[in-house]
Amino acid sequence: MGYNLLKGKKGIIFGALDENSIAWKTAERVHEEGGSFVLTNAPIAMRMGQINELAKKTGSEIIPADATSEEDLANLVSQAMEILGGKLDFVLHSIGMSVNVRKGRAYTDEKYDFTAKGWDVSALSFHKVMQSLYKADAMNEWGSIVALTYMAAQRTFPDYNDMADNKAYLESVARSFGYFFGKEKKVRVNTISQSPTPTTAGQGVKGFDGFISYAEKMSPLGNATALDCANYTVSLFSDLTRKVTMQNLFHDGGFSMTGVSQEVIERFTE
Repeated sequence: MGYNLLKGKKGIIFGALDENSIAWKTAERVHEEGGSFVLTNAPIAMRMGQINELAKKTGSEIIPADATSEEDLANLVSQAMEILGGKLDFVLHSIGMSVNVRKGRAYTDEKYDFTAKGWDVSALSFHKVMQSLYKADAMNEWGSIVALTYMAAQRTFPDYNDMADNKAYLESVARSFGYFFGKEKKVRVNTISQSPTPTTAGQGVKGFDGFISYAEKMSPLGNATALDCANYTVSLFSDLTRKVTMQNLFHDGGFSMTGVSQEVIERFTE
């Protein structure tokens, strides 16, 4: 059920791969709330996913773009404004990839070429996206830019590997660029620190099922789903959160503020 929270608003959604992805759920919810958008992903990711199905469902156009390429991003921003008929109101960055994780390299045995590629895709791309938007003066006043992160940026999850470092950098970029975007263009920039979610990207992390199970037992409200995250993202794109910026917003059922839960205590005292 929609409330027209995003009626007339326009934007770009990065990273929709399949129906399990948070970006996919967000696109569906933005559409239900009256927003319009272009979808984008790297050409290789587009071949892996079902983005054409989402585009048809939401009446959206697809613009392939490598988020690590300044040229691709400049073209994406220009085309998006042309297709949507003006400046943008929202952008979702839902991109993450670790070559070290994919190749089974331990954190203590990184191949640094892999590390640099993962950092470029997962973290520096957020700066590149915002710099492209900033230089093109592509965002309307009171627009909203959101990126997805995970609390491994603050706490150690051994098997999350170099993605933890990437997320820490991503969150710092949100604060730093958020200052300039807010001061000079009245645009909000935030990150959502989401519960472990069984997306295609998340399931590539060793022991991810254990992450999900543990977080579910630790969180007073249970894990937030991909759809829950999409709903939260819609609220951040809406005019109801105009003064929220430069924040890392935990969306995890209370996990981040819970020291220990009764379920976990009982598990270790059986």
